[in-house]
Amino acid sequence: MFTSTLLAAATTPLQWSPTVGLIIILANIVAIVIGKSTIKYPNAEPRLPSVNFLGNFGLPALLASTAFGHILGVGVVLGLHNLGRI
Repeated sequence: MFTSTLLAAATTPLQWSPTVGLIIILANIVAIVIGKSTIKYPNAEPRLPSVNFLGNFGLPALLASTAFGHILGVGVVLGLHNLGRI
């Protein structure tokens, strides 16, 4: 029953475009800024090679914030697609 409800709510497929990529990049930047101010130990081991470029993040903080950024970006892309803006 859940599958039929899910299929009924499906929209037209979304093709990748540079706009989608830009939205995901911006969402990741926002997530890194949020992560920088909220993660308790942002520079936990293992360290990354270019710490100044990545906000002095360790690998766990970078993976966590970019994973959040992708979730945030996908939500924005799907929302804009559902509204017909993309």
